[in-house]
Amino acid sequence: MNEQTLQIRNGRLVDPANGVDARLDLFIVGGHIAAIGQPPPGFTAQRIIDAGGLIVCPGLVDLSARLGAIEPELLAAVAGGVTSLACPPDSKPPLDEPGLVERLVRRTETLGLARVYPIGALTEQLAGERLAEMNGLARAGCIAFSQAKRAVADTQILLRAMQYAATFGYAVRLRPQDDFLARDGVAHDGEVASRLGLTGIPVVAESIATATALQLAAHTGVRLHLSRISSAAAIGLVRAARDAGMAVSCDVAVHHLHLSEMDIGFFDSNARFDPPLRSASDRDALRSAVADGLAAICSDHTPIDADGKQLPFAEALPGATALELLLPLTLLWAAQSRLPLLSALARITSDAAAILGVAAGSLGVGDAADLCIFDPDESWRVTPEALRSQGKHTPYLGYELSGRVHLTLVGGRVVFEG
Repeated sequence: MNEQTLQIRNGRLVDPANGVDARLDLFIVGGHIAAIGQPPPGFTAQRIIDAGGLIVCPGLVDLSARLGAIEPELLAAVAGGVTSLACPPDSKPPLDEPGLVERLVRRTETLGLARVYPIGALTEQLAGERLAEMNGLARAGCIAFSQAKRAVADTQILLRAMQYAATFGYAVRLRPQDDFLARDGVAHDGEVASRLGLTGIPVVAESIATATALQLAAHTGVRLHLSRISSAAAIGLVRAARDAGMAVSCDVAVHHLHLSEMDIGFFDSNARFDPPLRSASDRDALRSAVADGLAAICSDHTPIDADGKQLPFAEALPGATALELLLPLTLLWAAQSRLPLLSALARITSDAAAILGVAAGSLGVGDAADLCIFDPDESWRVTPEALRSQGKHTPYLGYELSGRVHLTLVGGRVVFEG
């Protein structure tokens, strides 16, 4: 349906980018916000959406979501209220050639669901040996460059990559981990891994890589984003860098706000993540960092089929489906942290959009009408049948979560209605 004029009435408008939390109507013309509160002159709505009892907020902005099969995952995105997402480069094949990026952009634009922002490979084949052609990738549509889950072991190559990116104003996103220290590890190097006989990944694998990335970024002046921080030590390093005036950003995967190494239980492969679930004290440090705005939240959506998960813990693929859980898990964290809804939604709307450097996460007059309408109190059970993603594996299977999306709009078009 391509409504050109819509009125969304009776909803509670929560727009962190503009500091709005009030009962206000929205008026949409030509895919953009035309007015707030009162209709613009001569306005006639082709459709009126009654949002009584619901929250109207900017469409969610996800900093990291793997797509796999593109259409099902974008359907999952809009069902979860996600209207913009960054796609890491570790697809098959990796996003290290402009032609691959152009095909991804065309495919996602044709589908007309969530907006997809590709992250290009920092090095060819993500091998960490030769720099990718960043200029060509940027022209094809990449908004930043990353190694995804892989590290650049040769710090001279990493330095050169940052220098090159800084020269052209490109952002670099790194998941900090020293692969030598993490080698063969499958869980946090702590009490649970020791008890279960699992090879551990020590916190120092993350903190050393974080310190290295921060120092190289300070030396080169590159815009650095650290993805999926999992430990108190690494968060402390980012906080110190920010306090010193460094323009570095970071995010935390939503599962790491709730779960710890204890949730592995008895070898539950649904609780295998990369980086791993860490100690309860690490989890609490991450929750505090997100609460005070140091870190944004991402889904780290990784759809994995049964063949990849129904294996012994150490052999199972890491990751979980999360696009449809990003909102309810954020709401749960906010309630537990006693954080106002305005602040909580900022971490998955305006804060994330600012990190990506894209025009999203705001519902001001003139902004694109990308928005999510949801009931914060309506509960739903997480089951494979309830998830639209092809990935049906999550530690939250069987849980009752609050926060159900009723409508998602992208460019003023209703792309999900449930």
